[in-house]
Amino acid sequence: MSDTADPRSGHPGTRVYLAVAAVLTVLTAIEVTVFYVEALQPVLLPLLLLLSAAKFALVVMFYMHLKFDRAAYSAIFIAQLFIAAVVIVALMVLFAVFLGGVR
Repeated sequence: MSDTADPRSGHPGTRVYLAVAAVLTVLTAIEVTVFYVEALQPVLLPLLLLLSAAKFALVVMFYMHLKFDRAAYSAIFIAQLFIAAVVIVALMVLFAVFLGGVR
């Protein structure tokens, strides 16, 4: 494995991928810690969503190589992700209404 970037493809070397893996590990440890800190319970959901979004962005940019591909590929991926998020939120609202969660 090479530690340097490949000049032909513009992809980073091994060091960058190991650094991203380390950041993902730290973010996961923070998520687990946040879950068990009682003082953070009122903001637990937004905090976990933010940390998950950061991890998602890192994985997509580096390990799925979207950072190094054409912008059209990223746009297609983001559009589908947006549609999925809208469907999930709509289902959450729908079931909350029918199950008596929202009045």
